[in-house]
Amino acid sequence: MFGRLANPAVFAGLVRRLLPVTAALSALLFAIGLYLAFAASPPDYQQGETVRIMYVHVPAAWLSMAIYMLIAASALGVLVWKHPLADVAARTAAPLGAWFTLLCLVTGSIWGRPMWGAWWAWDGRLTSVFVLFLIYLGLIALQRTIEEPTQAARAGAIMALVGVVNIPIIKFSVDWWSSLHQPASVIRLGGSAIDPSMLRPLFVMAAAFLLLFVSLLLAGMRTEIMRRRARTMMLLAAQEPQPA
Repeated sequence: MFGRLANPAVFAGLVRRLLPVTAALSALLFAIGLYLAFAASPPDYQQGETVRIMYVHVPAAWLSMAIYMLIAASALGVLVWKHPLADVAARTAAPLGAWFTLLCLVTGSIWGRPMWGAWWAWDGRLTSVFVLFLIYLGLIALQRTIEEPTQAARAGAIMALVGVVNIPIIKFSVDWWSSLHQPASVIRLGGSAIDPSMLRPLFVMAAAFLLLFVSLLLAGMRTEIMRRRARTMMLLAAQEPQPA
C-alpha cells in the first residue's frame, strides 16, 4: 500500500477522494463542538467562562505534540526506508505543527492571565512548549535553506529525531518540576477528572482539530508533490541540448 502511494498519480487520486470527506467532517465537528462548548457546557465553578478557552487550547496542545511525533516517524521513513512520501509528509507537517504550537501558546497565555495574574511564566510546561515551537521553526528553516532535496531531507530527519527528546519533557514537566499547570486531568489512571459535560465537547473539538490537520496535510502534500514534479521537469528541460 505504502509503495503504491509513492506514485504521485495514485496519491493524488487518494487525496481527491479523502479531502472533501475530511474537510466536511471537520466543519461538522467544529459546529457540534462549538455548540456543546458554549451552549451545553457549564462554566467552571472556579474559572467561570474563561474555562471555554480549554476547547481550543487543549486540542492545539495535543496536536502540537502529535504532529511532531508524525514528523519523527516520517524521519525514520526518510533515513531507514527511504520512502519518497516520508519527506513530503515531514516538510508539509512542520509549518502546520508550528501554527498549532503557536495557537497553544497564545491561547494558554490568554487563559493564564486571569487565572495566574500573568501572561507568561517560565515554568517547565510553558518553557518546553516554547522550545517545541523553536524546534519547529528551526526545522522549517533547515528544510528550506538546503537546496538539494536529498540533503535537506536527511538533515531535517536527523534534526527531527534529535528533537523528540523534548516531547516527554513536555508531557511530564508538571510531574518533574513545580508548575502553574495542573497535573494530567483528561487521560490518567483512575479516569478523567473532568466532568462529562465538559469532556464531551473537548473530545469533539479535538476530533475537529485533528481532521482539520489531516485535511491541511493532504492538501499540502499534494501541492508539495506537484512542486517537486515541476522542479524535476524544469531541471530535465534545462539539461536537454539546445538546437544550434
